[in-house]
Amino acid sequence: MALLAQQLAPPAELNILQAVDDALKNYPSIRVTQEQMNAAAAGIRLAQTAYLPRVDTLFQMNRATRNTFYGLLLPQGAIPGVDGVPANNLGSVWDSGAGVLVTWQPFDFGLRRANVATATATRNQARAALNRTRYDVSVATADAFLTVIAAQQTAEASRAAVDSWQVLLRSIHALVAAQLRPGADESRVQAELALARTQVAQAEQAIDVARATLSQFVGVPPDQLTLSAGKLLAIPPERPEAPLNVAANPLVLEQNAAIAQQQSRLDALQKAYYPQFSLQGVAAARGTGMETNGSRMGGLNGLAPTVQNYGLGLTVTFPVMDRFAIHEQEAVQSANVRVGQAQYQVIATNLLAQFNTALAILAGARRVAANTPVEISSARTAVQQATARYHSGLAPIDDLAQAQRLLVQAQIDDSLARLSVRRAQLQVATARGDIQPFLAEVTR
Repeated sequence: MALLAQQLAPPAELNILQAVDDALKNYPSIRVTQEQMNAAAAGIRLAQTAYLPRVDTLFQMNRATRNTFYGLLLPQGAIPGVDGVPANNLGSVWDSGAGVLVTWQPFDFGLRRANVATATATRNQARAALNRTRYDVSVATADAFLTVIAAQQTAEASRAAVDSWQVLLRSIHALVAAQLRPGADESRVQAELALARTQVAQAEQAIDVARATLSQFVGVPPDQLTLSAGKLLAIPPERPEAPLNVAANPLVLEQNAAIAQQQSRLDALQKAYYPQFSLQGVAAARGTGMETNGSRMGGLNGLAPTVQNYGLGLTVTFPVMDRFAIHEQEAVQSANVRVGQAQYQVIATNLLAQFNTALAILAGARRVAANTPVEISSARTAVQQATARYHSGLAPIDDLAQAQRLLVQAQIDDSLARLSVRRAQLQVATARGDIQPFLAEVTR
């Protein structure tokens, strides 16, 4: 019963900081980039395995003919090599073989270290992508939250307008019923009331759409979202804004990580055109059912290895003609590094423009928010005067309707002006790359 009561309890109010925290826990794209970072971390361990020696083991048995032939055979994979004396008959014998080959590179001119560095840079780039995704989700959630609050404020002002028109309609209906005003006045107010109800319906539609957008981030059904505006509707004190530090933005950090990844790949390519030294040790045994003179032993001879060999050696390989391909790969990778550096400049320029634009919007929003209280006060006075003039027969219904409409618009402007200041602050914080101070300010 207690669990059922908890499930039926109405959800607690969600402030903007809680909404962002829930989005960071629930939004799928964050889990995608998290797993990409995990894969990149595994890539580092994979690159480090190149330092280990390679061990190959083999056991084979077969029954086949032992006809051999003197002559040249170019490298291929279809015709098997055969040990034996020159012969041509279809008699077959048992053969077997077992062996182990250990190969290890004592030095590689820094190639393996460069590959590990490349894998590490890939992990760092994935981590930066995760932080940038978290940043994007935080900004999108905060913006969606502000959109819901703005739609709610518009709906409240529209409902207040409906109430005002209903009061005015009752007053005019009494005047019309007493034949003190023409019936056209009542029709005009009814039209204004219908328009106000339409505006309420449109505002409620905007609320539903905004809730649906916010719902995809926080993981709560839209009809269960209960939001707390906190200090979002309060005009914050004006304070000087610090200069923009572009290097702290997650977009820039991610781009720097991408450049480092491309540069590490270039470094690895530059170490690829070197001889490869491999220490090799082999131990093997073979068995055959054929004598050295070509006769067959018969029975089970050859099923088990009977002759052993071992060896140690140093193998040096050098792909001479790979130089041309590696040179072009280096050219491609160098271009990729320059592309990343140019993209960094684009991101930095856009962030600076975004920051300056946000500052201009913030300054304008503050001026508007400082003026809307005067707008409301003047509009209320105008409604009172128009109402008095209308009841005394000194003004037509159009003057009263216009004054009432201006009051409704002033109330909407005042609510949205305060939110516009907060939205502009969010834009400034977004350009900086850290919205946590903004979230803490509007929730505490």
